[in-house]
Amino acid sequence: MNISKFIYVGAIGLLALTSCDDDTDDAGNEINGTADLYATSHTDGSVTKYDLLRGEITTYGTASADAEGIYYSPDDDSFTIAARGATQTSLQSYLSVSDIIEATISLDVDIMGPTVLQSPRDLAVNGNIYVVSDNANANGRFFVFEKDGDSFTLRNTVTVDFAVWGIEFVGNDLYAVVDSSSDLAVFTNFASTNTTDATVAASKRITVEGIVRTHGLDYDGGTMIMTDIAAASGGDFAVDGAFHVITNFDSKFDAVDNGGTLAITDQVRYEGDATLMGNPVNVVYDAETDAVYVAELANGGGQILTYGNVSSSAGGNVAPNSATALSGVSSLYLYKD
Repeated sequence: MNISKFIYVGAIGLLALTSCDDDTDDAGNEINGTADLYATSHTDGSVTKYDLLRGEITTYGTASADAEGIYYSPDDDSFTIAARGATQTSLQSYLSVSDIIEATISLDVDIMGPTVLQSPRDLAVNGNIYVVSDNANANGRFFVFEKDGDSFTLRNTVTVDFAVWGIEFVGNDLYAVVDSSSDLAVFTNFASTNTTDATVAASKRITVEGIVRTHGLDYDGGTMIMTDIAAASGGDFAVDGAFHVITNFDSKFDAVDNGGTLAITDQVRYEGDATLMGNPVNVVYDAETDAVYVAELANGGGQILTYGNVSSSAGGNVAPNSATALSGVSSLYLYKD
């Protein structure tokens, strides 16, 4: 059984909860619509696309030896990655990827940004603004790029007073985890407010009770998911991970004062050895199916873990619906249409 089958079996049951009548014909052979999960890898810089509706898989070899952070754009049928490594430190876009039917193919870069990145960790996109979080320094940086046609331009660099990792746009506001802590920061109207090179403070920063060390985050349909890698090494580091589900996130976040704490009673936490989480570095949430996809880096050498009904369940030590091996998995992006 190929590796795509595992994630397909786990995901298809979740997606079936919201499938439309026209997803299949009377014989059950035709499937309409798109639900593609893209995953990057530290191991070789490849991108793997899982077609969650059809159970198909495509692995794209890229010009990068290491990648972290990915975004898919339907406008030009492209994915963009933040390339890491000694010689590859840029945004790279690959066009017309859905036309490719081969199971494995090597791609040439179609659009490459300036080589200014040092240690990219995540990519967040709002319109033509592409923001990369970079943790090369103790004071994190956000590299702000503008995409115009077939080019990326570095517009400005924003430095903050904390270590960065995961970032997520919610409307025009940029949310950022505070690495090596349990904190979450927000920069309101990020792109329009921060237009020049500068060191800035977050508009607001709170502590999320229950988290040891946060890394990944994703927002969809009013719910925020945050991951907890806990210990990065030693002891039980491969089984001490978790993720938190925060429903009605906007009102809960707004209700906490700057510097305050979001109580664990306002969250649902998934943790324990049965979850297979040790170092959940990145996460995707699909509100339509109430499903979470976790990029788990430590347990088993890298896996994509799928969990269903996450906001309506009590959390705890719950086994994933599926566990798909992917060496060095580093980031995820879900595109549905």
